[in-house]
Amino acid sequence: MHSIEVVLAMLLAVVASGYLVRTVPLSIPLPLVQIALGAGVSAVSIHSVVLDPEIFFLLFLPPLLFLDGWRIPKSGLFRDKAIILELAFGLVVFTVIGAGFLIHWMIPVMPLAVAFALAAIVSPTDPVAVSSIAARVPIPKRLMHILEGESLLNDASGLVCFRFAVAAAVTGSFSIGSASLTLIWVTLAGLGVGVGVTLGVSYAQSWLSRHFGEESGSPILVNLLTPFGAYLVAERLDASGILAAVAAGVSMSYVELTGRALATTRVQRAAVWETVQFSLNGIMFVLLGEQLPGILRRAAASVEETGHLSAWWLPVYALAIGAILTLLRFCWVWAAWQLSLFMARRRGQPQQKPGWRIIAAMSLAGVRGAITLAGVLTLPLLLPDGSAFPARDLVIFLAAAVILLSLLLASVGLPRLLNGLTLPDEPAGRREEDRARHEAATAAIAAIEAARHALSDERAADADLYTNAAVRVLADYQRRIDDEAVPGTVAAEYLRRADRAEVALRLAALQAEREAIFQLARESEISDEVSRKLVRQIDLMEARYR
Repeated sequence: MHSIEVVLAMLLAVVASGYLVRTVPLSIPLPLVQIALGAGVSAVSIHSVVLDPEIFFLLFLPPLLFLDGWRIPKSGLFRDKAIILELAFGLVVFTVIGAGFLIHWMIPVMPLAVAFALAAIVSPTDPVAVSSIAARVPIPKRLMHILEGESLLNDASGLVCFRFAVAAAVTGSFSIGSASLTLIWVTLAGLGVGVGVTLGVSYAQSWLSRHFGEESGSPILVNLLTPFGAYLVAERLDASGILAAVAAGVSMSYVELTGRALATTRVQRAAVWETVQFSLNGIMFVLLGEQLPGILRRAAASVEETGHLSAWWLPVYALAIGAILTLLRFCWVWAAWQLSLFMARRRGQPQQKPGWRIIAAMSLAGVRGAITLAGVLTLPLLLPDGSAFPARDLVIFLAAAVILLSLLLASVGLPRLLNGLTLPDEPAGRREEDRARHEAATAAIAAIEAARHALSDERAADADLYTNAAVRVLADYQRRIDDEAVPGTVAAEYLRRADRAEVALRLAALQAEREAIFQLARESEISDEVSRKLVRQIDLMEARYR
């Protein structure tokens, strides 16, 4: 019963954080507010939550990574694949080696293998934290796509490096050949499992639906279970469940292009996923805040392991490690971008050289999150000879401190770096949207004409009725095509303002319709069933315009 009460308290903290972040005058990221509320839950709770990392990985990461992979723009992911791979794999190895040696030099009592383990677990950036920061800071689209792609892929490389570093600390041996082969298998098998599970589930669901039909909520439930299936299958094959969940999400975006799902299913599914994403994101950071007081107490108790008597050395170490990680990331980002520019020049492709503010912003945007905390908590308690794992509590504290520092640094530094930064317009997206609208309107006009002729032939008595209805519907689509044919930037901007004005008027009309229906239901003029049916139709129309 106590566990259920703690879960309910955390869910209430997530709800409260959504309101608090809007009332605080400063631009404080939502994760920091949720961490603070989690610390408050820990202060008033009698028992602390025992966080099982394996359960944490299974319950929280698959759906969130699946959704991120589903929604990330694929054009940006493949366009910047070179720099994303350099950050997701090269930067992780660079961080593990560079930060590992520096941490061991700074804290000599921490064995080198343990220092490597700490560097490995703080090397992956967190897609949830990156998205939370982006919600409060206007990050350029292309930069955001690179950060999202990096954070989706570097979890596997970071966790593999962490696993081998821990194994080296426990056994005292390490094989770079075995580590390389394992990384290749973990990556390729994880990606393959994710793609295979999504395609297999989609095919099976389509076959069953055609032959037996399905309940209205069945596609949504299957969609929710898909990332868990991909994660569990990959883990059973000793592959990366994290990459499997990401690949399943990316594959799902292509499955969606078949258009098999009904419109109502897509609307309902989007609402369900929004709720799942908000709840799981919030609980992850509330859990982090709930764990922090206990982590701090255990780290303060073990400070003598470092050879110091004062617990004030703990924040000194944390700040130093945070600075090391930021500096290493800055160096790698600069070198990776220079390499990309050099390769582009060799191919004869003109590339704009990024300013130092963009490189600095990419360095500060390397935010760590719950993946780091869950990973570091998997450190074993004892070595094979029965002795305690060296500096375990200190490593856990430093990892948690790096998470907080990266969140604070990004929330304070990114707005100042990006403030007033003039970014080139991205006309490609607008051109693609205009072309898609034109093609869709043309296809709609042809379909309306075909349907009108078919219906008129079937029901000759209603021919005039269908003709008049077709004229009204065709007028709307024809206006879209005529609007796009108007040349000139000023004219195009005027038409877009006219569209916005029309949407505002339609929304006002829909709101009035809804209020009238509610009023009739309150006065018992219509039944609840009729009221819900009509209001749902209005809500779907409003969702279209919003």
